[in-house]
Amino acid sequence: MQLQQAVNNVFVQLSESLKELSQEEYVQPCKTLFSNTIGQHVRHIIELFQCLENGYGTEIVNYEKRKRDLEIESNKEVATTLLQGIHNGLNRPNKDLVLEAAYDDNSIEVINITTNYFREIAYNLEHTIHHMALIRVGINEVSTIQLPEDFGVATSTVKYRKQCAQ
Repeated sequence: MQLQQAVNNVFVQLSESLKELSQEEYVQPCKTLFSNTIGQHVRHIIELFQCLENGYGTEIVNYEKRKRDLEIESNKEVATTLLQGIHNGLNRPNKDLVLEAAYDDNSIEVINITTNYFREIAYNLEHTIHHMALIRVGINEVSTIQLPEDFGVATSTVKYRKQCAQ
């Protein structure tokens, strides 16, 4: 599946970058990220994919009900292992799902949106790239490691840049 390969490419970039970071850098609050850590952004990425995987069986996905597992945000080895596991589980067939959400802070009313598994993988992929852009900012603040040029850059932007360079 092309979508699974795209997720793998992004997860490899993220995992390889995490390997270069020290544990201290992974958990260091970043001023440019409003005192959030790189680990918190990585946890957020992982937990949205976990919500999708958990919802596959019930056919109801609710990203608001994620665990917010402190172990993921405080231990880069746990995060790296989970990224690999998520990728390995993405080869399921497409099927219809319901996205359950409450978008109003003042309401407990839940809305249901018809979606499907592949659409939600695509959403999570784009969401991951967005958070990787934020992670890039954090890494540039706390570390001197070199990131790939397209780390945190949308695939469409990478393609456009290549076109312009020709």
